[in-house]
Amino acid sequence: MKRRNFNHTLLKGIGGAAVLSTMPLSCAMKNPQGKKLGIALVGLGSYSTYQLAPALQQTEYCRLAGIVTGTPAKARRWAEQYNIPERNIYNYDSFDDIKNNEEIDIVYVVLPNFMHAEYSIRAARAGKHVICEKPMGMNVEECDAIIEACENGGVKLGIGYRLHSEPYTQQVKKFIKEKTFGNTLYVSGDAAYVSRGNPDQWRLDIKRSGGGALMNMGVYAIQSAIYSCGMNPISVTAQEFSTRPEYFKETDETITAQFEFPEGVVGNIMTSHNASANRLYVSCSQGWMELQPANSYGPLRGNTSQGPISFPHERQQKLQMDDFSLHILEGAVNKAPGAMGKRDMIVVEAIYSSIAGGGKKVNLELGDLGLV
Repeated sequence: MKRRNFNHTLLKGIGGAAVLSTMPLSCAMKNPQGKKLGIALVGLGSYSTYQLAPALQQTEYCRLAGIVTGTPAKARRWAEQYNIPERNIYNYDSFDDIKNNEEIDIVYVVLPNFMHAEYSIRAARAGKHVICEKPMGMNVEECDAIIEACENGGVKLGIGYRLHSEPYTQQVKKFIKEKTFGNTLYVSGDAAYVSRGNPDQWRLDIKRSGGGALMNMGVYAIQSAIYSCGMNPISVTAQEFSTRPEYFKETDETITAQFEFPEGVVGNIMTSHNASANRLYVSCSQGWMELQPANSYGPLRGNTSQGPISFPHERQQKLQMDDFSLHILEGAVNKAPGAMGKRDMIVVEAIYSSIAGGGKKVNLELGDLGLV
């Protein structure tokens, strides 16, 4: 079952300009059985604290049921704030005991990148469905190991790609599928911010992050380029730029890359930890579309050659976790499956390979991997 349907009507705006009105029909479907899956958050950093936990107070099909943390003070604070019983609180040593907890259905791994594979695999072996925050792993081999563990454990796997549940992104994908503006000719995706924080943070440590801007914000740019033409790239060339080597000692600061897609479609992406950019632009044979901002927590903004698109703002993480819960409860489409996370890591590795080769062209054989 689909949670949302959209009605597209061309209205006449001021001065006769065409305005595209995209209004959601009467909202998300209700939960007739009242079943809410229990989610345990593994890692209580800023994303869990300021995004996931608040979103879980609004979700219809899941709830915050447990936490995993190595900091006793955090455990006490979260237990009090969210009324989490002691039996649903774990540390990293006791984590495997979660297999005996029937109140927890899903484990959401929200740890530094180098811990994604370990805890996703342990969660799967404990018989719990898994949401793994992006990037899926440090390399393609880790992605394969996570997928295999979930298949062997008979559990569902989703990647923390919140934007695939977000209505502006869904609308762009719908435009592409229905060829509302004709065939895609060119896409451009930028995802970047300026990092001036603690130089000892894990994102700047190659052993814990696996990479810099590309492994962090760059995944959004890769994603937007792909969903904006509905095809996987067939080759990539890439370049790296560094202007603050004293700060970005081990990780990439700024990366640009050029994709070739089937049917002659081309695309550019840019990602950085030393510049601000947040835009998707798609040029088609009969018009264009744009999201700006395109990757932030929202509200996003959209425009097209036929006029603006607009949706009410909801927490993206709420929509994402509800969608994954519906995948488990009702067999709804998994909007961000493990294959998508693996595909993006293949592309990331190809970009790094191109850079290491002085900007050489790297061919990609992705087929339909990751496309939904």
